[in-house]
Amino acid sequence: MENRQLMWRELRPTLTLALPIIIGQISQMAMNLTDSAMIGRVGTVPLAGAAFAGNLFGLFYILGIGLLLPVAVLVARARGAKKPEECGQLLRHGLVLATLFGGAEVVVMAVLGTQLERFGQAPEVVAVAGPFYFIIALSLLPVLLFQALRQFAESMGRPWVPMMIMTAGVLLNAGLNWLLIYGHGGFPALGLTGAGYSTLISRTLGAVVLAFWLRQDRAIRPAWPARWRETLSRSRFEAMLRLGLPASGQLLFESCAFTAASIMIGWLGAVSLAAHQIAISCAAMTFMFTLGLATAASMRIGQAAGAHEPERLRPIGFGALAAGLGFMSVFAIGFAFGGNWLAAQFVNDTAVIGLAGKLLVVAAFFQLFDGAQVIGAGILRGLTDVRVPTAITCVAYWLIALPGGYWFGVHRGNGAVGVWIALAAGLAFAGIFLAARFAFLTRRRV
Repeated sequence: MENRQLMWRELRPTLTLALPIIIGQISQMAMNLTDSAMIGRVGTVPLAGAAFAGNLFGLFYILGIGLLLPVAVLVARARGAKKPEECGQLLRHGLVLATLFGGAEVVVMAVLGTQLERFGQAPEVVAVAGPFYFIIALSLLPVLLFQALRQFAESMGRPWVPMMIMTAGVLLNAGLNWLLIYGHGGFPALGLTGAGYSTLISRTLGAVVLAFWLRQDRAIRPAWPARWRETLSRSRFEAMLRLGLPASGQLLFESCAFTAASIMIGWLGAVSLAAHQIAISCAAMTFMFTLGLATAASMRIGQAAGAHEPERLRPIGFGALAAGLGFMSVFAIGFAFGGNWLAAQFVNDTAVIGLAGKLLVVAAFFQLFDGAQVIGAGILRGLTDVRVPTAITCVAYWLIALPGGYWFGVHRGNGAVGVWIALAAGLAFAGIFLAARFAFLTRRRV
């Protein structure tokens, strides 16, 4: 009974921190949903092209996000240990890491963009995806800089302004889409390419505005770096890479599985890929709730560890898991009974709507496991435990989800639905074993 009371007591501050993070994450996904909805009105082929290019972009984006996750964890620990100057130094090193790695990724993406036809997609899809892909590749650097700044702000207990900036970015992106996709206001109708320009402009302005606000915020001032050109610390980079590289690998396994699933579904034709894009966009939107919870719980566990309060670890972690399963249960019901209606909001093609509705029924089940695995990974990250979770995700996605998707979906002829069932099986494995790992580690620490 006492442990349950501690869990509910810790859940309130976790939810308080998670709320603006969730809203910000939803805003970020709303940008993708807005793009999908507005591009879908142009046609099925442009929507499939957006899915193809967006999934390739997501692979590089997730690598950068994983590498920068130590900013949140280490800043939270430094804050818990009452070391504001160290928080600022970690931000400075995180921004350098984002710049170097993001710049390198842009170059690799540009080279890869010359080989898009090798992915086996329909020729008409590759033709419209190419220009859009090159433009959103340029947005990778500002979006990674924004993520480093955002994680610093959230770990310092200032999550609301990043949330408002992301929300404003969605509105800006939608307005620019209206001008550039359809050619309103005297602008040329650029279609899918116009959506790429909208995304690039919105992400760049978001990073600039967030950096300016952090520099001016009085609450942040004690932790804001006083000398940006000071010699960089090898030990800080090593600490970040010890956490960031396995975290990137962990996210890479998951991202590659979903990207490969999209490519396999693309082999089945533009209708299957468009339906997948709609269903995965809806699932990704609800996923933001548990991702926000995972981020908040990770920061709070890191802060408790930095303050040497091990008795708080299990209540924070299990409280977040319970809340996440509650959220995802509600969304699962919505997907199971309202899938066709949701799909119809994106496109008018009845074949796409019918298939997307079936995929959302599968998503109703994998929602629960997806929430458990992301929160499990987050709370373990707060403990700086990343190597075993990386192995768990490798098995889940590369030995279960991906081979299962090919066998059951492509080889056995069950199509996109079969691929999605295999993804659900991989998520179930990851969710169960990551939660068990957290239970084992915290039992030893209490």
